Amino acid sequence: MTKPVIFCDFDGTVTESDNIIAIMKKFAPPEWVQLKDQILSRQISIYEGVGKLFSLLPSDLKEEITSFAIENAKIRPGFKEFVEFARVKGIPLYIVSGGIDFFVQPILAEYAPFAGIYCNESDFSGEIIKILWPNQCDALCENDCGCCKPSIIRQLNHGEDSFKIVIGDSVTDLEAAKHADFVLARDLLEEKCVEWGINHQGFLTFFDCIEEINKRIEVGEPTC
Repeated sequence: MTKPVIFCDFDGTVTESDNIIAIMKKFAPPEWVQLKDQILSRQISIYEGVGKLFSLLPSDLKEEITSFAIENAKIRPGFKEFVEFARVKGIPLYIVSGGIDFFVQPILAEYAPFAGIYCNESDFSGEIIKILWPNQCDALCENDCGCCKPSIIRQLNHGEDSFKIVIGDSVTDLEAAKHADFVLARDLLEEKCVEWGINHQGFLTFFDCIEEINKRIEVGEPTC
């Protein structure tokens, strides 16, 4: 029997919209738009682009930015039930996010625990916000991902009999999808899964995700 394991994106997936984009719209000067377009078109790497985006913001806005991000994040319907579904079925659920710790961690706190949360970190000690990268690409990835989802999947190494499920929506999920046995996709990621012939299904809510996962895998009872 295969052993399912879930790697779920955060921005635009757990939340209905991208938190970094929302922060930039609210607080950044106009030049953030060009950087965003360069990231999405893959003209510059996520590592370079996200670092440059946050360098546009002064650190003394920390409390205001953090409060804004937490208060304005809208959780996609069914996420609470999805977390419970994974727990009851004994499926490891990892959050793998190109987002930043100062908003990812507090937004997810009420849904914890997870098998793990992987995201970028932040440093507000200087004049501008500096992004730290604890999950950079390993030797097998040259995409300068920032938070490298394929590297995290390899690092966790659930074995050859694992059934890897990736859930996501955007540019940060493209490389992870190539390593998945099944992808639940929205927006750009869904377009690319069609283009690349990746085994996938679209979704709108996490209720859809529960249904689609139940269709495709045989899961045992929880071990604890």
